[in-house]
Amino acid sequence: MWHFTSLFATVISHTVQAPYMGARSTKGGFEIVAGNNAWARRFMAAAIMQGAIIVAFTVFLVLGQISILKPEVSRVIASGGAGTWFTFGYLSYLVVGVIGVAVSSAFYHYLPGSFTRAASVLAWVHLILMNVGTSAAAGMMMYAGYQGGAAMLPTAIGGKGFDAQQAHSIMAPFVEPIAGSILAILAGVIAGGAGFLIAYRRARTFVETDANF
Repeated sequence: MWHFTSLFATVISHTVQAPYMGARSTKGGFEIVAGNNAWARRFMAAAIMQGAIIVAFTVFLVLGQISILKPEVSRVIASGGAGTWFTFGYLSYLVVGVIGVAVSSAFYHYLPGSFTRAASVLAWVHLILMNVGTSAAAGMMMYAGYQGGAAMLPTAIGGKGFDAQQAHSIMAPFVEPIAGSILAILAGVIAGGAGFLIAYRRARTFVETDANF
């Protein structure tokens, strides 16, 4: 996990800063002018990175299905039960790790490029916790779901013939780490929302002050 966090922080921190995106007053109040924004670019880079990871993982599953993974992932998914964790983890990675991060980029796209120190710190917290938390939670759900679901399959097809209680003993150690990762995601989203409000209020104050002159 530390290596992933370091790689993620390195890639995102080297994102090129974009030009300032301004704001302007209108008859009805003020309007934030859409344009390139450094934080929007960072979140979009993260979404692309997460998308590349899930595509590579999907390719691994497809190739593994016909070669190295025994029992096959399709059997684990089709069996339901413990295998449902795998399905939920995969979908969570797509929805939160890829689509959710891309949507966050769209929100930051409509904010001024010049963030206060507090807003920048909160944006970093949002970026890191949301991405790392999603990768950790979804990854553990998929791993635990596969191991538990595979163990419940008949021995004739590569399983262990476990019952639900035995499968639960495989998955139980992952419950608290998954819950902690989900809390990290929520903390990141809350921090991002707070940073968004700070930047929004700053933009509004700037425009209102400029309109008085």
